[in-house]
Amino acid sequence: MADAAPDHTYDVDLFVIGGGSGGVRAARIAAGHGARVQLAEEYRVGGTCVIRGCVPKKLMVYAGRFADEFEDAAGFGWSVSEPRFDWRVLKTRRDAEVARLEGIYDANLGRAGVTVVPERAVIEDAHTVRLVGSGRRVTARVILVAVGAHPVKEPAIPGADLAITSNEVFDLDALPERILVVGGGYIAVEFAGVFAHLGSRTTLLHRGDKLLRGFDEEMRDALGAAYAARMDLRLNRTVERLDRVAGGILATLDDGSTLEVDQVLTATGRRPNIAGLGLDTVGIEPDARGAIPVDAFSQTTVSSIYAVGDVTDRAALTPIAIREGHAFADTVFGNKPWCVDHGLIPTAVFSTPEIGVVGHNEDVARKLYGAVDVYRSSFRPMKATLSGREERVLMKVVVDCASDRVVGVHVLGHDAGEIIQAVGIAVTMGATKADFDRTIAVHPTAGEELVTMRSPVVTKHPVGVG
Repeated sequence: MADAAPDHTYDVDLFVIGGGSGGVRAARIAAGHGARVQLAEEYRVGGTCVIRGCVPKKLMVYAGRFADEFEDAAGFGWSVSEPRFDWRVLKTRRDAEVARLEGIYDANLGRAGVTVVPERAVIEDAHTVRLVGSGRRVTARVILVAVGAHPVKEPAIPGADLAITSNEVFDLDALPERILVVGGGYIAVEFAGVFAHLGSRTTLLHRGDKLLRGFDEEMRDALGAAYAARMDLRLNRTVERLDRVAGGILATLDDGSTLEVDQVLTATGRRPNIAGLGLDTVGIEPDARGAIPVDAFSQTTVSSIYAVGDVTDRAALTPIAIREGHAFADTVFGNKPWCVDHGLIPTAVFSTPEIGVVGHNEDVARKLYGAVDVYRSSFRPMKATLSGREERVLMKVVVDCASDRVVGVHVLGHDAGEIIQAVGIAVTMGATKADFDRTIAVHPTAGEELVTMRSPVVTKHPVGVG
C-alpha cells in the first residue's frame, strides 16, 4: 500500500480516471485524507448511474407505475378522468434532474479540493497519464482506474446497428408505439416493464427459459408470470436479424417468425471500458471478459495502479463501486486499511412487480449449507383488495438448519427494494430465524410477513440425503 504522506516529486498524489460513482467517492475521500487529487472525465461527471443508468431509469419506473395507481384509485372511491401520458414532459423533467445531480457531483468534488479535468485520460506508465485533448501529461504517485463499463450488442447479428442500447434509450424523442426488448437481466427486465406500463406494445425476448438468471427460481417464475400477463413475453428465442422496413424495424427470430416494431432495445450485456486505456503499456493483462484483475484491496499487478467499479467486473452495482472507492481511499491515503466483502450484497430489480434480494437463493444455499429450511408466504397485498387489480406478493426466507442463521431473503412485490434494504442489515449482522421470530410485526404491512412465518414449507437436505 502507498504511504499516506504527500509526495511532491509527483504532480499529484492521486489521479483518478473516470468520474462515475466509484471514482468520485475515491477522489473525495482521498482528498479528505489530505491527498492532492485530480480526476479526469471525458463525458459527464456522475457516470452510468447518475447520467444514463440507475437514476434516470428509476424516474421512468416511477412514471410507469402511475398507470397502476390510476387504476387502483377507482377502487378507493376516486373518480379519475382518463389519464394521458406525455413522454416529452417526462424526458424534459428527467433530464433536468440528471443535470441537477451532475452539478451536485461537480460541486462536491470542488468543495473537497479535487481538480476535475474534462478530458479523456490514458495511462502512459506506472505513474503518468496523458490527457488526450490537450496532450498534457500528469504524474501521480497513485493512479486509480474507474472507467466503468458500456453496453454491448451481443451476439452480433445482421442489422444490429438498427437497435439501441440502454445508453441511447434516454435520448428517444417519443414513446415508441411498439418496442422489442432483447435480454433477460436487470436492464432488459426493468425497461420492458417501463415501456409496457407507459403504454408501448412491448415484447420482451430472452434466449433462456426464465428471466433473471441467478435469482431464486420461485422469484423468476413469479416475475415471468406477471410479465406474461402485461406484455408479449417470448422465452427460448433469439433474434437472427433486423431489417429496416417501411413500417419500422422487422425482427426475424430463430424460429422463422417475424415481428415488426418501432424500436429495438438490446440489453444483452456490458463490457469494461478498457479500449485505448493504455493497460498494455504497463503490462496489465485484462481477463477473458476484458476486466482489470485486482486483489481484495483493488490493487492491480502494477503496485501504483488500482481499479474499482464495473471495470473490475466483481459486482456491477453502483453501491459496490462506491464502497470499493471508499475502501481504496481509506486504505491508500487514510492509513485505515479495509476491503469490501462481495459475498453478501442486498440488491433490487426495479421491475414491476419489484424484486429485492439479500443472500443466497434456495438452490445455492442448499449446496453451501446442506440442510436448509425454506419459509414462504404468497398473498394478495391489502391495497389490491379494494382496487381489484390482480397482484401478488411473494416472500421467501432461507435458513441454515445447523446454525438457524438466515442466509437468504427474497421479496417480490411493491417496495421490495425498500424492504430488502432494512432486512439486509439484519442478514448482514448474522440474524437467525429466532431473531426474526421475536421481532414484533408492524401491522398491517406486507413486511410483517417476514417475521410471522412460523413453519417451513420445505426442508432441503444435502444432495443424496433424505
